[in-house]
Amino acid sequence: MDLPTFREDLDDWLDEHARVLTPPYEGNGTLDERMAHLEHVKRLGFDAGWMRWGWPERVGGLGGSPILRAYLGEALMLRGIVEAASYSMTEVLAPTMINFAPAELAASMVPLLLRGDEIWCQGFSEPSTGSNLASLVCRATRTDDGWLVDGQKVWTSYAQYAARCVLLTRTGSPESAHRGITALFVDMDSHGITIQPLHTMHGSDEFCEVFFDQVGVPFERTLGQVDQGWAVAMDLLPYERSTSLWHRCAYLQRRLERVLAIVPDGVLSAAEVGEVAQLLLSFRARSRRTQYRMADGEPLGAETSIDKVLIASAEQAVMDLAATALAAEVVAGDDPESARWRAEFLYSRAATIYGGTAEIQRNIIARRLLELGDDR
Repeated sequence: MDLPTFREDLDDWLDEHARVLTPPYEGNGTLDERMAHLEHVKRLGFDAGWMRWGWPERVGGLGGSPILRAYLGEALMLRGIVEAASYSMTEVLAPTMINFAPAELAASMVPLLLRGDEIWCQGFSEPSTGSNLASLVCRATRTDDGWLVDGQKVWTSYAQYAARCVLLTRTGSPESAHRGITALFVDMDSHGITIQPLHTMHGSDEFCEVFFDQVGVPFERTLGQVDQGWAVAMDLLPYERSTSLWHRCAYLQRRLERVLAIVPDGVLSAAEVGEVAQLLLSFRARSRRTQYRMADGEPLGAETSIDKVLIASAEQAVMDLAATALAAEVVAGDDPESARWRAEFLYSRAATIYGGTAEIQRNIIARRLLELGDDR
C-alpha cells in the first residue's frame, strides 16, 4: 500500500473509531490505565490490519514500507490516543528481534508484540555502567541445559508489565569490553527474576530494577551469535533514535498546539513560540531522512545520534515554554490536566539523559561522523 492511500484510509478508520480509541481517563491517568489502553489500541489496530503494515510477512506483517509505521504512530500521537514512550517500544525491539532471532522464534513472538498481547522490555543499563554499556557485568553462564543468568539491570522501562526481555549479558571476560557479550530473549516469568519499580519525580513507576538469580534461558533463545551481542546492541540502539523519535515529535507537536490553544494572547511572544517551533521542524527534517533511509533498506548508525540530540532539545524547549505559559498550573494545579503538564515538564528534564546522554551523543557525532579526536 502506498503512503497517500494508507494515510487517507487510516485517518478515516481513526475518525470512525474515535470513541473506542479515546483514552477512558482524564489527564495522564495512572500507569496501569495507560498500559491497559495501549494494549486495547494495539489489538484494535492489529485486528484491523493497521499495526501489521510496514512489517515483514514472515513475522505476521502485511509488508509495505516502514514509513507506513511512522505515519501510524504519528497519527495516534497527534490525536492523543496513546503516549509515545510505551507505544514506540515496539519500534525499538521488534526490528532487532527480526534481524537476530532464529526465524521460527521471530515468527511466533513478533505478532504478540504487534497486537499488544505482550509487552517487552530492554535489559541493557546496569547500576555501575552508566553510559558505558560495554562495561556490563550481568553474566550468563553456559550449562548443559542452557544459560544461567545472574546480575542486575536498572532503568528497565515497563519491566513489571513485560512478558519478555531483550537482555545483554557478559559471557566472556570482564576485560573484553564489547567483546564477550551475548544477547538473550528472556521470559520475564522465569524463576529467579525479581522486579522492583522505581518511583521517579514525575510520579510514575515506569522504570524498574530487575534482578536475575540463576535464571535459566534455553540456548535457542540466544539472539545472534554467542559473544557477538555487541552487534545486537549496535543494531538496536539506532532504532531507539529512528521511528520512535518521529512519534515523540508528533506528541510534542500536539502538546505545543495545546499550549497555544489555552494560553491567552500576549502571554507568549512570537519569538518564543517561533524558537520552539523551529526546533521541532529541525528535528522533523532530520528524522524524515532517517525514515527514508529505513524505507530504502539502508542500515542505521551513528547519524541517528543527531536525531537524539535534536529531539531532546526540542522536548525540553516545548516543556519550558509550557512551564512559562502555565506556571501556576504546572507548579500548583491539582486538576488532571495540570498534573499532566507537571509530570511532562519533570519528565522532560531527563530527555538529555535517557537513551544515551547528550554528551555521549555529541561525542559519537564528533568522532564517528566528523572524525574528530580519538575513536578508540
